[in-house]
Amino acid sequence: MKNFDVIIIGGSYSGLSAGMALGRSLRNVLIIDSGKPCNRQTPHSHNFLTQDGKTPKEISIIAREQVEKYNTVKFHDGVVVKTAKLDLGFEVETEKGEKFKAKKLIIATGIKDIQPNIPGFAESWGISVLHCPYCHGYEVKNEITGILANGDIAFEFSKMILNWTKNLTLFTNGESSLSEEQTQKLKKKSINVNENEIEEIIHENGQIQKLLFKNGQEFSLKALYAKIPFKQNINVLEDLGCEMTEQGFIKVDPFQKTNIYGIYACGDNVTMMRSVATAIAQGNFAGAMVNKELVDEQF
Repeated sequence: MKNFDVIIIGGSYSGLSAGMALGRSLRNVLIIDSGKPCNRQTPHSHNFLTQDGKTPKEISIIAREQVEKYNTVKFHDGVVVKTAKLDLGFEVETEKGEKFKAKKLIIATGIKDIQPNIPGFAESWGISVLHCPYCHGYEVKNEITGILANGDIAFEFSKMILNWTKNLTLFTNGESSLSEEQTQKLKKKSINVNENEIEEIIHENGQIQKLLFKNGQEFSLKALYAKIPFKQNINVLEDLGCEMTEQGFIKVDPFQKTNIYGIYACGDNVTMMRSVATAIAQGNFAGAMVNKELVDEQF
């Protein structure tokens, strides 16, 4: 088949969840996925009822097996490199030149983290270099903890992480851009600000041992939260005209609709609340709303 009711770009948690909702709605669906989720080296997933402590891979394997039982849902391994709006629906093209068409499009592609060029960071990302206290904070509660960030976001994140540990240091990795007022507030809460530039993250199999600075100093710690930039995995702004938020997310309404009729988005690409539970909830809702739109059009 080359024509579908719905094409879902991205087959991780939100995409699979949308696929299940649509499969149960008897829709012909194609899920296109590259098989490289952003949390592929994270050892455990948390804060998700019934699945707390499972590996992300365990959850995704079960999810795909369950979605595959719906015979109107098909899967295609590939990377979408081009999307286009047609008079009636949409066309997507993969890196191999394969083209597929659908009446509706769900973008569940997640985001791509732009990691700093610090040796040891990539190897520790998702293991002991963390993005979310709700996902991983409980496991490192009350431990010697750091935050790698600067400016306003560093100040706000420091306030948050202080809930999980009082042994906290903010690493700005160079000159601090905090205001004097912010710096003084952090000091009053015994949050130290370290401006040394990081040379390397010393780790064992992704578990942080210490930070090594360019001036030769060291700092031992158990976990490091990091606020790093990201980009979208698919160019929906230029290709499709989808609006973006100031933070770089795809802009959606409460029904997961983008500003382009027939295009929905769900998962990490629309929200800063990056978690498996959130992605699955959004995907389920997006699938239901797409089906409702198809029902209304056909009635």
